[in-house]
Amino acid sequence: MKDLVVLVADKNMEQTVKGLLGRSRSLGIRPLEYDTFVHPRRDPGCLNEAHDFLRPFARSYGYALVMFDREGCGREQVEARTLAEEVKARLADNSWPDRAEVVVLDPELEVWVWSASPHVAACLGWADCQPSLRAWLAEEGHWPPETPKPPRPKEAMEAALRQVRKPRSSAIYLELAQTVSLQGHTEPAFLRFAGALQRWFAP
Repeated sequence: MKDLVVLVADKNMEQTVKGLLGRSRSLGIRPLEYDTFVHPRRDPGCLNEAHDFLRPFARSYGYALVMFDREGCGREQVEARTLAEEVKARLADNSWPDRAEVVVLDPELEVWVWSASPHVAACLGWADCQPSLRAWLAEEGHWPPETPKPPRPKEAMEAALRQVRKPRSSAIYLELAQTVSLQGHTEPAFLRFAGALQRWFAP
């Protein structure tokens, strides 16, 4: 039996998870044996069908983790935590009682990208650019000075990449997950993600 099966909504999320799980010490967990799967119906598939998708894996893995974006799932008017609890309840009723967690990124995965780490600018191709990435995003209206993160994190990331003509790819998400500091991360979905892993896989 492997430690963990992870169901995600897209390849960018899959690469993010792989990058993070490769940093077991930074997450405060032991090294894991795990597999990742991308749901063919992306965010709505993870929301509505995760319990069916993961049922066949219940005897092969100790725990299950489901991740998807609130934006794009088809029920954007519902709070992320409520959506997560609904999916978690269905998993509990379908072979995963007390062995599953659900992380709903609000509004989407890119909310994890933005932090004070200089690695963010480097991964996005802004290491030697002037003005700085943060200053440029503020000038362009993507990151108001009074907010801790861009209100539209995906659009801010795409704008930054376009400005330096760097193609958007899953490799960027892997690099970010492998290099950006995890200390002081306060985003609720990340805390839910890390907290579940720390409960299940303490060193």
